[in-house]
Amino acid sequence: MPNIKSVVKDVKKSRERHARNVAAKSKIKTFVKSAKAAIASGDAEAMVKSISSAASVTDKAAEKGIIHKNAAARRKSRLMRAANKAQAAQ
Repeated sequence: MPNIKSVVKDVKKSRERHARNVAAKSKIKTFVKSAKAAIASGDAEAMVKSISSAASVTDKAAEKGIIHKNAAARRKSRLMRAANKAQAAQ
């Protein structure tokens, strides 16, 4: 642990930010996983709802700078591509 007061504060803030970022990334993964499960199930209504919520969570994380905006766009694009592919197969 550092001795300088400002560095102690920096370490504390860094740990707080890290915990918040890890929680947000975990939330993204959870919502994406549920969206993929809905896509696999084939239920159109559940699929639309879960993809919408996953996209929302991803966008919020990108706004806060937790993930890069292009990474958010890529994740949403992959979800939509999988959903379109599943709908075309039906």
